[in-house]
Parts: sequence; structure tokens; C-alpha cells
Amino acid sequence: MINKRFFKTKDEVEVTFEMPQECADQSVALVADFLDWQPALMKKVAKSQSFKFKTRLPKGQQFEFRYLVDNERWINDPKADQYKPNVFGEDNGLVNTY
Repeated sequence: MINKRFFKTKDEVEVTFEMPQECADQSVALVADFLDWQPALMKKVAKSQSFKFKTRLPKGQQFEFRYLVDNERWINDPKADQYKPNVFGEDNGLVNTY
């Protein structure tokens, strides 16, 4: 799931990426072009029973991402704004900030 918070006075959007805990045994990492495709571990939040990663991205752009679950399995976000084929024959999720 992706939640976006737009600011009236800033040229950025707060984006929260979230995956339910039942999707993973141990860990979920966000892998995205805005992170130079380096995995960033998502924080396990007991209260919401999910893994979360919050960041701010520039307004008016589109970013590619995927989730790496337990360091072995790739998952797309079913709530991504769109999908785009990648070089591995699968799709990356897209998040729009416009």
C-alpha cells in the first residue's frame, strides 16, 4: 500500500510504503530508483502489523520500485500507480508524485 501526503508550501511529497507483516517471515526491503536500487529495510511496526518506509520525494515525478521479501522474493505493490516492465522480464511498480 502507498500513502501520499502533499504539502501546499513545499515541492515534495511524503510517501509511505507499507506491506502487511503476513507477507514476510523476517524482513521487507524497499528497492527503488530514488535509492539507487540499493535495498532499504522497512521498519516493522507492531501497532499496524506491517512493514513501513517513509520518505519525501520531489513533486511532479515518477519513481520505480519493488519490495524484496526475506532477501529472496520480489513483490510488487498492488496499489502502485502503474507498472513498467524491467530488464528482468518482470514489472516494477511506479509511484507518481503529481
